[in-house]
Amino acid sequence: MNRREFSAAIAGLAGAVTLPGAHAGNGLVTGARLIKPPRLKPGALIGLIMPSGVTDDAHIEKCHRQLEALGFRVKDGKNIRAAWGGYAGSIKDRLDDLHAMFEDREVSAIWAGRGGSGAGALLPGIRYDLIRRNPKILIGYSDITALHLAIYRRAGLVTFHGPVASSSPTDYTVTQMQAVLMHPRPETTIYMSIENQRRAETQPAFTMRTLRPGVAEGPLVGGNLSVLAALIGTPYAAQLRNHLLFLEDVSEAPYRVDRLLTQLDQAEGLKNAAGSMLGVFTRGDAPKGDKSLSMEQVIDHHFASLKAPAVYGYSVGHIPHQFTIPMGIRARLDTEAQTLTLLESAVSG
Repeated sequence: MNRREFSAAIAGLAGAVTLPGAHAGNGLVTGARLIKPPRLKPGALIGLIMPSGVTDDAHIEKCHRQLEALGFRVKDGKNIRAAWGGYAGSIKDRLDDLHAMFEDREVSAIWAGRGGSGAGALLPGIRYDLIRRNPKILIGYSDITALHLAIYRRAGLVTFHGPVASSSPTDYTVTQMQAVLMHPRPETTIYMSIENQRRAETQPAFTMRTLRPGVAEGPLVGGNLSVLAALIGTPYAAQLRNHLLFLEDVSEAPYRVDRLLTQLDQAEGLKNAAGSMLGVFTRGDAPKGDKSLSMEQVIDHHFASLKAPAVYGYSVGHIPHQFTIPMGIRARLDTEAQTLTLLESAVSG
């Protein structure tokens, strides 16, 4: 090991905490430690990557505007303008950008420009040892769920389910994101968006509902339901036991959500989760006149009979007002208070 590799390895140990429930079966060796990346500072250099869907110059320019408006500088991945069908370049192109950003000493955080599809194909080729030696913030949602789950399970690094770089963040989104990424605190309570509650008056999908009352604690795991289901049976699948599960999805009909939840339940067991937190499932209404269960009925069917606390309608998903969720950090779900409390900081420093 040369001096640079040794320094990176030592840096990787900073901010590490014992990984809850670590065991050989979850892809991490016994006694493995969960690593927290260094906090994000004002003016930091952000590495912009496209691990999923193809993009164009207008989209990339929007990513720059959004990140620069937040006070950051931006460095593009070498291959973000590449295209391979509907994907942002070949698997190698996308892996090269991901690895290059983790290796770049000047880059403080890695931000996905968009979701789409295709991130799951990267997982076998990711250099998890490199990521563990060079811990950094990785943020995005939707298809980026595949990276979050794999990196949490195989590298033990805390990553962040939050807005992609092309999102148009609201004040709520920015405030919640900054609290998690930039201001490490021993405890942070997240309240739900008032704007989302107002939207519930005209859009029932935004209505918060307690499916099973109570308080639950555990490390956070989850993301986009479709991606979680797609990873079942792979070495990167989410492990639900004793975790707080969070789920969201968009443009999925009730029968498809039922199928996905059935698959997740039969493979991993929803009952094994310490608690469940569902976000806002938008654009998923059954067509008028269709003989279908409603989205509400489907979700109630899968979660209302569980013994563990479960809620629907938290400020998570393909919505403007969303909060950032650190994968692997211990948290407390309180259905009566309608809060999620992070029980430790998600970043170091």
